[in-house]
Amino acid sequence: MTRKLFYEDPDLAEFSARVLSCKKENDRWAVVLDATAFYPEGGGQAADVGTLDAVRVLDTRERGEEVVHFCDAPLTVGAEVLGKIDWDHRFDLMQQHTGEHILSGILHKRFGYQNVGFHVGAEVMEVDFDGPLTPEDIAWAELEANKAIWENVPVKCWYPAEEELPHVTYRSKRALPWPVRIVQVPGYDSCACCGIHVKTTGQVGLIKILSCVKFHQGVRLEMVCGQRAYRYTAGVFDQNKQVSQLLSAKILETAAAVRKVSDALAAEKLRSAALEKRVLAQLAESYVNRQDVLHFEKDLSGAALRELAEQISLRCSGVAAVFTGEEGRYSYCLASKSADLRPLGKEMTAALNGRGGGKPEFQQGTVAATKEQIEAFFHK
Repeated sequence: MTRKLFYEDPDLAEFSARVLSCKKENDRWAVVLDATAFYPEGGGQAADVGTLDAVRVLDTRERGEEVVHFCDAPLTVGAEVLGKIDWDHRFDLMQQHTGEHILSGILHKRFGYQNVGFHVGAEVMEVDFDGPLTPEDIAWAELEANKAIWENVPVKCWYPAEEELPHVTYRSKRALPWPVRIVQVPGYDSCACCGIHVKTTGQVGLIKILSCVKFHQGVRLEMVCGQRAYRYTAGVFDQNKQVSQLLSAKILETAAAVRKVSDALAAEKLRSAALEKRVLAQLAESYVNRQDVLHFEKDLSGAALRELAEQISLRCSGVAAVFTGEEGRYSYCLASKSADLRPLGKEMTAALNGRGGGKPEFQQGTVAATKEQIEAFFHK
């Protein structure tokens, strides 16, 4: 049995312990100590990492009553070792997990929703709830969660006595047999939880909800707390500052400035498309009363390529074959008002190392051929 120092003092970053066993498992060494401050993965919270003497601890898992440290080198059985937790990693996880408790408790108290999924990833935390939330609900809950941080409420973690447990109100997805570990944020949450947490809500620092999407019958929130929330908001501020400078707009008025630029761009795109259509129609006029037409044009977009083929097919009596691109790689459109182009398209792609398809009167795709090879195919 491993003594779990992380429950006795979640702020313990260094400790001494004796090695009980060390066995090689695949490319790592599974080390069991008589006591540890390394928290094993569980309850949605990732495992601690760090060192035992000079040996790196890469992962930590619980097996029965033992905590197994997966290391990159062996340790001597019976030896006393110095364990050091990667505190930045640990404190980050504690901030995320405690922040999740605060928000989950607030949503449960207001809407009765259960937290049905929880995962702390490398960048963001995902939390699933079994009911819908509106943007107004999310804004309200985020503000309430940060109020809990500002109040700096003590976080209480304990195992109630067997006779005490029935009188403790707590969130849980199912009935739990004694013993049950309770994590309580007075006024905000009380929940059965095996994770480790900060001592006061003030240590969470900041809670920011990043997104909310429909998930099964409820929603999935992406959120960040503490250091992650600070880095995220600092990054957002820096990006918005750059946008404000580029648009010569006040930093809190960038959305309106972007909308103005977007509207102007949309209008310019419409004007440009109308001009392009007129130019393509004039270009197609040179093929009036021609039979089959082979035309090369530089730098056409997909829409312009299709438009030019269509315009030429309206003016010639045969097949309009339009190509755009660069030597060795062309996009094409074949158009005709009278012929079934599928046999021609199939023959052309086979001869010119291409691919494509479409309707009987319209074929499009690409070929890996030179201009000379394309001309040779159509003039054979």
